[in-house]
Amino acid sequence: MKKLFLTFFLIAFLSSCRSKDGDFNVFSTDEDIRLGKQFSEQFEQLSSSPLLVEDQYPEAYKHLRNITHEIISSKEILHRDEFAWEVRIIDDDSVLNAFCTPGGYIYVYTGLIKFLDSEDELAGVLGHEIAHADLRHSTEQLTKNYGLHLIIKLFTGDAAFLGSIAGNLISLNFSRSDESEADRQSVIYLSDTKYDPRGVARFFQKMKVDGNSSSILQFLNTHPNPENRIENIYQEWKLLGSKSGLECKQDYKEFKALLH
Repeated sequence: MKKLFLTFFLIAFLSSCRSKDGDFNVFSTDEDIRLGKQFSEQFEQLSSSPLLVEDQYPEAYKHLRNITHEIISSKEILHRDEFAWEVRIIDDDSVLNAFCTPGGYIYVYTGLIKFLDSEDELAGVLGHEIAHADLRHSTEQLTKNYGLHLIIKLFTGDAAFLGSIAGNLISLNFSRSDESEADRQSVIYLSDTKYDPRGVARFFQKMKVDGNSSSILQFLNTHPNPENRIENIYQEWKLLGSKSGLECKQDYKEFKALLH
């Protein structure tokens, strides 16, 4: 009788956890928030690359927050008022990357900031990373990776287990479909801002020109490259009305100078 009850429970539970795109996610948004907070605390204590201290770089943080807030103001952000949407700058010029945890903790490497040429490019990348968090791709991937074991741990309220998997977030690999969806959302978010919605496409074009440097390969290790990526981004931009926007190159040049 217990096995029959558990079977019916799991069927009902899994049915309630199906996301809009058909993927399962056994995490609640509250658990996304808790996981992101736990990861943020662990990462900032254990990371080999230090964070820039905000008291020493107040103008740089102010500039980055202004860009982030512009994106978060989009009406298409699902969890604008639930997630933290806090930003941190990681002091490592050798890493061309940014990421956003479940619950909205955003980390940007100085290597990425210095690699780019305009605010719309950085906004495009940030829009892409924010989309991964807002669409809850990380906890979808955790659901796939841990399967029934995760469901049982969540059902039994195993807080220690949740704490242990928080540290695994940095090594998660998104699927190509997740990447395509994040690309599209970046265009959609930026269409609601002052920035040119094609910023994320310009980022990938710049990476393509730069070739196979180790920093680019590192980015693609956790962000697999979908086929026809740049073309698909431009197609989404055209479907949304081909809106132009600001690149803000001079403002961005001044922002980068704050990091020296």
